Amino acid sequence: MKSQNRKTFFMFLLAFLIAFFIVSLVEVLRSSFMPSAIPDIPKASATSPVSSSSEIGKVPLSFSDLAERVKPAVVNISTTKTTKGFGSSFRGSPFGGTPFGDDFFDRFFGDIPQREFKQRSLGSGFIISNDGYIFTNNHVVEKADKILVKVADDREYEAKVVGTDPKTDIALIKIKPKNSLPVADIGDSDQVKVGEWVIAIGNPFGLEATVTAGIVSAKGRVIGAGPYDNFIQTDASINPGNSGGPLFNMDGKVIGINTAIVAQGQGIGFAIPINMAKSVLNDLKTKGKVTRGWLGISVQDITEDIAKNMNLADRSGALVSDVFKGDPADKAGVKVGDIITEINGKKIKDTHDLLLTIAGVQVGERASIKVLRDGKELAFRIVVAERKDTAEIVSSKDAKGHFGIVAQDISPEMARQLGINQNAGVIITNVAPGSPADDVGIQPQDIIVQVNRVKISSQKDYDQEIAKAVKNKSVMLLIRRGNSSFFVTMRIE
Repeated sequence: MKSQNRKTFFMFLLAFLIAFFIVSLVEVLRSSFMPSAIPDIPKASATSPVSSSSEIGKVPLSFSDLAERVKPAVVNISTTKTTKGFGSSFRGSPFGGTPFGDDFFDRFFGDIPQREFKQRSLGSGFIISNDGYIFTNNHVVEKADKILVKVADDREYEAKVVGTDPKTDIALIKIKPKNSLPVADIGDSDQVKVGEWVIAIGNPFGLEATVTAGIVSAKGRVIGAGPYDNFIQTDASINPGNSGGPLFNMDGKVIGINTAIVAQGQGIGFAIPINMAKSVLNDLKTKGKVTRGWLGISVQDITEDIAKNMNLADRSGALVSDVFKGDPADKAGVKVGDIITEINGKKIKDTHDLLLTIAGVQVGERASIKVLRDGKELAFRIVVAERKDTAEIVSSKDAKGHFGIVAQDISPEMARQLGINQNAGVIITNVAPGSPADDVGIQPQDIIVQVNRVKISSQKDYDQEIAKAVKNKSVMLLIRRGNSSFFVTMRIE
């Protein structure tokens, strides 16, 4: 009997230990994979979808409240422009997109006259005043015959272009609304930090009011889009149709204008800092274009070798490589070899930084500039002049000329602005549409260096040689475009 009781006791004890082990194991597993609390993520409130400013860096629980609050100020933009082409019945079918390609088409069907057709595209924008001023990208509205803006209540308005700045890809357009419009809250892009959460809202592929989220990946990106590149990089999804739309921070303020993407990459988009747009707004409103400052110098970055040769402590600043006679810097006393280190109290890192800084100085303003010369710091007060765009320098309304070309002597002003010798040839100021010159791709601002192997130094040289070519009904030109040169041949019937 005692033996039976002892056996029962041990069986009970064994069962108890097994049960205890199983319960303990379950508790350990539950604690490992199902934590009872997540102290690092704050609770969402009804008024704010994200953590407080003291909790920056933690993942927002929701973007919904923020998106609903800012979406009414975002607009969809559709444009129509007239272009010339062969139409879908020829171009692209049956030969385009095949191994035969468009060259095959051009060779056998090139004489077929092109027809005009309407090209439609989509973009985005955001309202900056309740009476209808809207920021967008220049490339969204450039050369558009008609611009339609659709606002949050689904009403559509025809818009007109008030001003454009192709160099920064910013445009200001205007609609005439029936009611007061919701306005986007404008932020300060200088205060943006890498790693901050942002949302992009736009019209990608025609999908209205699409919201995407990500972070600021980098600042001050130079991507070769223009001389004033200073982009905010973000991994918030940006697609065709987002162009011109706003990039918001978590306070619901616009910090950028979504502009560009890397086609072969994912999560790489770029936005124009909103402070750049604010700096050109007045010019766009009052002049329709942007005027920028000009010192009358050429500069270059300081390489490691240059720094060693000049006994410089570091490579910051911009080295003056040329001073144009009679321009502001020359009048103030700046010399070749000076290193510009500061403009209006702002330290200059390199040539790109100098270009951005001078572009923001008002024409006629007296700028304070510090330079290093032979190891000594000098200060100058320079009255900033207006930078002339190349297109303005060489503009001409006369569209007549042999082979469809209008050319003229290179003036001293053109030579300075273009960085060329005044006797480098003649500059083309206009190309007649559909002319032989247009057919071979000659463009305004090209420099004609030779005509039929004869060097050209002036308008007189050009007129003499081109007259001979007209008699022979053919010509070969040596063209300089930027840093490259190439030959073209033309015939007239």
